[in-house]
Amino acid sequence: MSSVCHEFSRYAAEYGSHNVIQRLVAQKLISSTVDQPKRILDLGCGNGTVFSQIDWNMDRFIGIDFSASMLEQHPVSSNVELILGNFNDRLLFERLSGERFDHIYSASALQWADDLEGVFKSLDSLNAPLSLAIFSAGTFKTLHECAGVTPLLRSADEVIAIAEKYLNARFEVLHTTLEFDSVREMFRYIKRSGVSGGRRVLDFAQTKQLMETYPLSYLEFEVVFITTLSR
Repeated sequence: MSSVCHEFSRYAAEYGSHNVIQRLVAQKLISSTVDQPKRILDLGCGNGTVFSQIDWNMDRFIGIDFSASMLEQHPVSSNVELILGNFNDRLLFERLSGERFDHIYSASALQWADDLEGVFKSLDSLNAPLSLAIFSAGTFKTLHECAGVTPLLRSADEVIAIAEKYLNARFEVLHTTLEFDSVREMFRYIKRSGVSGGRRVLDFAQTKQLMETYPLSYLEFEVVFITTLSR
């Protein structure tokens, strides 16, 4: 987990220009919200990608992230509270249990949960509608195959199976791609967007060879969208 936090923090100042897919994910979550919730929790808020998509007035917005550098990039106002916290920490959810939320969002963060089952259980206990987006193993599919490495993320089926234990929800698996002018730009994106989770499994020579032989001009992404239904 620490390597993930390091990767996001290291490139926090540049993250806004590299989180294209994360921004599209946040747009989908917000555009799919049928009402205009006034009290919102954003779990893994980063530099404010979800917040920036909200176009209605809110009474309170709580954003939580494990990277202080990311929180420094998040917009602030009188109704925004930013908390340095880790969704892998049960004490965080104990603290949140005293709050009332009209809606809980999490965009492009929960794939890094050490205990996703525990996180879903804790989220369910907060008794609020959920809109979640979780990257899954189909992300960078061809890249992983060419490099001969095992995907870092859980499969979409595994994410859904875990969620179904605790959540009465609708599931959607979205597949999308991001085009690049060159393979070099593609690898720069992987490094600076944070989606690699800080994992480096190839040495310099292996990376160079992969860059020379990678057959596509784009990267693949797979995202599981989870929207809870009425209780």
